[in-house]
Amino acid sequence: MASTLILYYSKSGNTREVANILASYLRKEKVDVEVRDVLDTSPDFLLNYDGIIMGSPTYYGGMAAEMKEIIDKSVKYHGELSGKLGGAFTSSAYIGGGNETTLLSILNAMLIHGMVVVGIHNADHYGPVSIEAPDNRTDKQCKIYAKKFADTLKLLKSVE
Repeated sequence: MASTLILYYSKSGNTREVANILASYLRKEKVDVEVRDVLDTSPDFLLNYDGIIMGSPTYYGGMAAEMKEIIDKSVKYHGELSGKLGGAFTSSAYIGGGNETTLLSILNAMLIHGMVVVGIHNADHYGPVSIEAPDNRTDKQCKIYAKKFADTLKLLKSVE
């Protein structure tokens, strides 16, 4: 079975809640999922999964320092994450709060690692976004994203 790590940082609990929503939908798609707080992990964990989805609150148009720190430390595995499937999600206080730039900062790091990333044509394009506490809109975005992520992950695993 394909495996995915959902790694998140959450101060208010909103980003953690989105992580758990994504995990529930991925499990419905028959993906083995582990959800971990970035504060309770290390870059070593990134090696153990077929897919990695990172979530961070939006702080001044970028990811939280806690998430950036693990990405910076992952440089010791440069090249070893190549070919893994990557994704991102965020939460923020406002619609125009820098959500897309936060997601792109996470995805940029994944691309530099050589990872494959998932985009969505009919939903939040770069990954699910929660405005304040997750609501029905967030749930719908997570469901669409999880389906696309799971389908892509299974396809990648089938061609190994």
